[in-house]
Amino acid sequence: MKKVEVIEVKRLGRPVDETSARQQRLKEQAIKRELGEIRLGRPIKEDSERQQRLKALSIKRESGELKQGRPVNPDSVRQQRLKALESKKVDGVIPRGRPKKIEIEEEGV
Repeated sequence: MKKVEVIEVKRLGRPVDETSARQQRLKEQAIKRELGEIRLGRPIKEDSERQQRLKALSIKRESGELKQGRPVNPDSVRQQRLKALESKKVDGVIPRGRPKKIEIEEEGV
């Protein structure tokens, strides 16, 4: 068997001083993040113009006054074609689903 040498590996870089002001501040920030007191990004100003506009939009959406998406134009060619197709389906002019298989019976075979 070969002899295995154990080599101690030194930590690279400068040693961290736990009592430094920066390390204390970083430790406090980590604790506050865990508690949810600090969040990433810029803080929200509740009285800003954008926040008021967003709040008004959410109220309109909840009441049903403001709907998502673009409104349908009932006079458009596509909507008229869809309306005609739907009325044909209701009247029974257009059969529903897949047509039945036509079976041809041959005589004499």
